[in-house]
Amino acid sequence: MPRLDIIHDAVKNALIRDGWTITDDPYVIQYRRTTLYADLGAERPIAAERSGRRLVVEVKSFVGASKIQDLKEALGQYDIYRYLLEEIAPDRKLYIAISTATHKTLFAQDFAQLILQKHQLPIIVVNLDAEEIEQWIN
Repeated sequence: MPRLDIIHDAVKNALIRDGWTITDDPYVIQYRRTTLYADLGAERPIAAERSGRRLVVEVKSFVGASKIQDLKEALGQYDIYRYLLEEIAPDRKLYIAISTATHKTLFAQDFAQLILQKHQLPIIVVNLDAEEIEQWIN
C-alpha cells in the first residue's frame, strides 16, 4: 500500500463535510494483472438519480523540491488512472485534490493555467485548516 499524502485526512474530511460518502480508502484500480491505488473513492446520492455521483480522488500536496516536477508527476498519474478508470469504472470521475495554498501559488501561475486548461484537469481545492472544499474546477 502506498503512503498517504500529508493532506489526505484533510481532503477526506472536507469531502465528508461536503456530503460525500467515502466508499474506498484507498480506491483500488485493478486492470488485468496491474493493481494501482488512488487515494479515495467517494459517492453522493442525488435525489433525482438512483445511482448518484461517483468520484475517485487523487490527493496531491506539491511539497517536493521542484513544484514543476510534482506537477509533471501528477499529470502523468492522472492520465494513467483516467485511462484505466475509463475501462473499469466509466461511471467514476477522477479529480486531483490540492490545497488552497497550492492553488493560489503554483496553479495561479501563467504556465500552470495554460497546462491545466489544455489538459482539462478536474481539481478540488481544499482549505486544509477548515477541512472544507473551497472550489470545484472541472
